[in-house]
Amino acid sequence: MSVSVNLYSKKENEISKFLNDFNKSLLKTNNNSITEWKKEFSNPIEIADIIGVFIDNNYKYDINMWISLDTGFFINITNTNADQIIRYLFERYPY
Repeated sequence: MSVSVNLYSKKENEISKFLNDFNKSLLKTNNNSITEWKKEFSNPIEIADIIGVFIDNNYKYDINMWISLDTGFFINITNTNADQIIRYLFERYPY
């Protein structure tokens, strides 16, 4: 089972800036004009870090984040639900 994180932006270079600031290894392209990015994670707990960094820094970037824990079901990450989603991840995937 894998989960995915999807980032979207209307501004070119926003996603590249965010990923470079967060973790350079997640950006596998030199194309800074990307406006859409997707990464699948085999361990669902790994997405808690990127959600936390996204929410802590979302005032710096014009980016939307969506996660998929189950096939075909996407959740928009917002200031309102981020903490609950991170808690849910640790409850649903305790190890």
